[in-house]
Amino acid sequence: MDSLKLISILMLGFLLVCERVLCGGDDFDDNYKITWGFDHVINHERDVHLQLDTSSGAGFASKHNFGSGFFNMRIKLHNKDTAGVVTAFYLTSGGNQHDEVDFEFLGDKEGKPIKLQTNVIANGRGNKEQRISLWFDPAAEYHTYGILWNHHQIVFYVDQIPIRVFKNNKKMKVGYPTQAMSIQGSIWCGDSWATDGGKTKTNWTHAPFLAHFEGGFHIDGCPADEGGTDVKSCYSGRKYWWSSPSYWNLSPEEWSVYQLHKRKFITYDYCTDKSRNPVPPLSALHSEEQKQTTQ
Repeated sequence: MDSLKLISILMLGFLLVCERVLCGGDDFDDNYKITWGFDHVINHERDVHLQLDTSSGAGFASKHNFGSGFFNMRIKLHNKDTAGVVTAFYLTSGGNQHDEVDFEFLGDKEGKPIKLQTNVIANGRGNKEQRISLWFDPAAEYHTYGILWNHHQIVFYVDQIPIRVFKNNKKMKVGYPTQAMSIQGSIWCGDSWATDGGKTKTNWTHAPFLAHFEGGFHIDGCPADEGGTDVKSCYSGRKYWWSSPSYWNLSPEEWSVYQLHKRKFITYDYCTDKSRNPVPPLSALHSEEQKQTTQ
């Protein structure tokens, strides 16, 4: 086999791999860009630190949008009084009728546990918050936070443990994210609501507050930059492993671990908040983990 033919075969194989998973290195600049608070970012390529003080916070976003994927980020939070400080890792389409899938870390006074809030927004409609108390100190070391998003379910993971499941039940008229979304991270002041319902304000004497994001910054996702909101090509289980039938439901083992952690660590669930929802919303009836099927 001549060298030109061998190179052609290798290039074809490379392109096939790129079709399955977004190509890119492990450095931050390979797949991400700073979007705001440019002078509040420390970029070491394999780890990025966002700063918050009285003048600004900071944020970054992926260079591409995606229509499905399994997105992971290693994060460590600020280790002192963080009341009112919000650190976020999320997917968003942007726009008024936007889709969004959120991890939000809600800071608190020193000695009180940081709450992890998740939310799912579809066509601009959210208010589906759940909060958990983590079983570790998220400021002591890095931990991995992941979002599985395919056409069947969204699963939030903490260190490979599922903490929330949101099923696609659009047929039951429950909104589900289907727009192309970017991956974003940020730190900002949310002391109007984040801690004690806004009663506890940020103590700026502890600033700057730091949010640490660690690589690799590679991305397992189906790029969907072209074609607007049509991401149907990203639903293929043959092309994208996170959309294959194995990822349509939790495995029995995952389901057991999920139920255990939910019983022990959940502190707030919009599904059971009768002050906000005297009548359970459709999403509570049809889109949460109750629709898990046995594999």
